[in-house]
Amino acid sequence: MYDDEEDDFFESHLKEDVERFEAAQSAGEAMGFLDSDRWELLIDHFLMNGQYSNALICTQEATEQYSYNQLFGLRRAQCHSALGNLKESLNLLTDLERMGNASFELLLTKASVFSQLKDSKNAIRYFRSALEVCNKEDRDEVYLDLAMEYENLNDMRAALKVLEEAIANNPKNESAIYEIAYCYDQLGEYERSIQCYSDFIDENPYSFTAWYNLGNAYLKMDNYEKAIWAYDYCILINDEFGPVYFNLGNAYLSINKFTKSIESFHRCIELDGDDPVALCYIGECHEQLKELDLARHFYTRSRELAPLLPDAWLGLGILEDLEGRTREGIELIKKAAELDPENGGVYHVLAGAYEKLEEYDEAADCYQLSLAMDPMDEECLTDYINLLALESYNDALDYLEMLEESQPVNPALNLLKVNALYVLGRKEEAVFLFKDCIEHDRNKAREIFELYPDLKNVSELVHLADN
Repeated sequence: MYDDEEDDFFESHLKEDVERFEAAQSAGEAMGFLDSDRWELLIDHFLMNGQYSNALICTQEATEQYSYNQLFGLRRAQCHSALGNLKESLNLLTDLERMGNASFELLLTKASVFSQLKDSKNAIRYFRSALEVCNKEDRDEVYLDLAMEYENLNDMRAALKVLEEAIANNPKNESAIYEIAYCYDQLGEYERSIQCYSDFIDENPYSFTAWYNLGNAYLKMDNYEKAIWAYDYCILINDEFGPVYFNLGNAYLSINKFTKSIESFHRCIELDGDDPVALCYIGECHEQLKELDLARHFYTRSRELAPLLPDAWLGLGILEDLEGRTREGIELIKKAAELDPENGGVYHVLAGAYEKLEEYDEAADCYQLSLAMDPMDEECLTDYINLLALESYNDALDYLEMLEESQPVNPALNLLKVNALYVLGRKEEAVFLFKDCIEHDRNKAREIFELYPDLKNVSELVHLADN
């Protein structure tokens, strides 16, 4: 805007003009006449420092002195927007637009105001107009703003199209890469997300954030080994990026590498400070390693930091149960259920605790609650069928047959039904159903021998599994 000599001149007067403004405000007076360029510098100074009320006062005085200078009207609209006066801002911008001032800055400001008003359709219209007139260096920001408006409308396909344009415009636009991954995540297309990150890494192998997000995509597909591989590369490039250690700890926890998981969560805490969720996961790892005192220590620390975190209450309840204080454990688990009433897994744990105390009615109620929330939980269904079978295998079979009519069908249902049929003496039906299980998924069918080891002695079933 100015050459270096002019810059030095105006900068030298900025301190003087700020002091003059403050003195005028203290006296309740106007500042008086000021060169238009000095008004512009003063207004921009206040805007950049978040002093929007001061900037607004200046725009009003500057507009009175230079009514023809539309820049002051634009700055006034921006001040109103920053102060949350969105309708005032929009009215000013519309007036300027009618005067033929459709500059990039005006279009971008108007789009942003519509975005703040949650009017995504109009925001999209103005972001697209801004995109048509902006310089190449400004396009990254506008593409992202435009894509996020489509995301607000839950139109992920349209957002992806915009983001692909953004990457074509600037292959190093990492923010666009993140948004692409978000869109694919929302669409459940994790393989596309992985391909996107992999292509980006081919061109930018030292982008630790790209490796991190690649690991996240693998983690969502339960491909833990690949996730760990990607996280390790992220750490090689930047070993002080805390979030990667948190997710790495999750990946190790998922494959029962508890010691490595503990190390990762501790490193996360070292970098980013105490995190109640990380502390809770460390407690879970120590619990799995039978180091119950350490588990209690970390669950307690987690609960102290976040008293409303259900996982900490659940972990402490499980410890009480493991150490023979099941009644006390139930009260803690119930607190977890109270804090997270839609979590079927908590009710599954609670059912097991009631069952241990031989309070079967309460256990049955909790199993049913858990399955209502997560009908596909194979372990919960197995535990509930085994509970029903304590009283009557006929009741267990009736429940399974009732579930057959529901959708989706729990993957363990037919295996549990095979066992129930066999125990009830309906051996031909059991063998016929098991044959069907084998044809559908042999590896899954073989799990029946882990669930019910006595069936290893049934030659007809073993023969079907082995051939």
